[in-house]
Amino acid sequence: MKEEKLLAVLRLQRCKAIGSILAKKLIVNVGNIEQVFKEKAAVLSKINGIGKHVLKHLFDTKNIDLAEQELKYIKDNNIKYSYFLDDHYPENLQHCIDSPILFFKDGNLDFSNKKIISIVGTRNISSYGRDFCNQFVKEIAEYNPIIVSGFAYGVDICAHKAAIENNLQTIAVLAHGFEQIYPKIHKKYIHQVNKNGGFLTEFWSEEAPLRENFLKRNRIVAGISKATIIIESASKGGSLVTADIANSYDRDVFAVPGRITDVYSKGCNNLIKNNKAHLLNSASDLVKMLNWDVQEKPKLIQKQLFVELNENEQKIYDLLHEKGQQLLDVISLECNIPVYELSSILLQMELKGVTKPLPGKMFEIA
Repeated sequence: MKEEKLLAVLRLQRCKAIGSILAKKLIVNVGNIEQVFKEKAAVLSKINGIGKHVLKHLFDTKNIDLAEQELKYIKDNNIKYSYFLDDHYPENLQHCIDSPILFFKDGNLDFSNKKIISIVGTRNISSYGRDFCNQFVKEIAEYNPIIVSGFAYGVDICAHKAAIENNLQTIAVLAHGFEQIYPKIHKKYIHQVNKNGGFLTEFWSEEAPLRENFLKRNRIVAGISKATIIIESASKGGSLVTADIANSYDRDVFAVPGRITDVYSKGCNNLIKNNKAHLLNSASDLVKMLNWDVQEKPKLIQKQLFVELNENEQKIYDLLHEKGQQLLDVISLECNIPVYELSSILLQMELKGVTKPLPGKMFEIA
């Protein structure tokens, strides 16, 4: 990415009045990230969600200085990063409208493996939870999945260690910047995690592990994975938030049942009871649910003969042909077509027999 573009991304990311969804809307409407800060305020104000308060923060000159400082840190420390419109941005996260526009990474991360699962749970893991986690990862290792967690006490670090012991890639999603580490006692695991995978964060280098950052971190843990597994949880806790987020993304959620008298099994038991999670007794339950035991066959696509596509239709077709099923919002962002125009175009393509709609505002080639 060119320096000017990265500086603009950082500046937008720093704007406190703009979250990920509004940031993406801005970029799509003006055409590209650099144009966001070149466009006139009168034009930007016509975009839904952009008012005087947002514009004031958007053009705050303090953000320019802060972005330049962070850019220097990135260059000086050879920090790797992924922009949400880049090809190497994780596919699962691209399907999440509130995923970060930019995140930073360290280690040996490889997102080409599509078998990605998150394992989370209480910080007060019991011997029952630890034994289950270790055995589960050992059983699932033959399918070579990526194990994602949050590098926290308890279930998180147990999952990372189990992945390392079974020579699986593991990703630690942080709630702070790379110049911080939380908890500090886990510094001893940094080298092992980097060797077997690495770290990922949307937070700038000096960002501290604030309470609200852990909630933001949880959406990445849920969004980057095909399935989220809750090993143990009390009736309230961050892992239940992660489960709710995963459900909102239409991802599979699994929970390990426990005795009704165990405090740190109540959350899992309630998820299962309320049909918010599949019951997980062993690795085979997840393997069957995710169809990992079925040999994938190449999808045969019948070529559409004598169908003429205009420029926008061709862009949409090319995207769906390359990446498969996509969310309406993702198509809008990738093809740089406003949603209100895109819906009409997709309808025309459906009538031509080129695309077809799926549940959850998803579309694919017919």
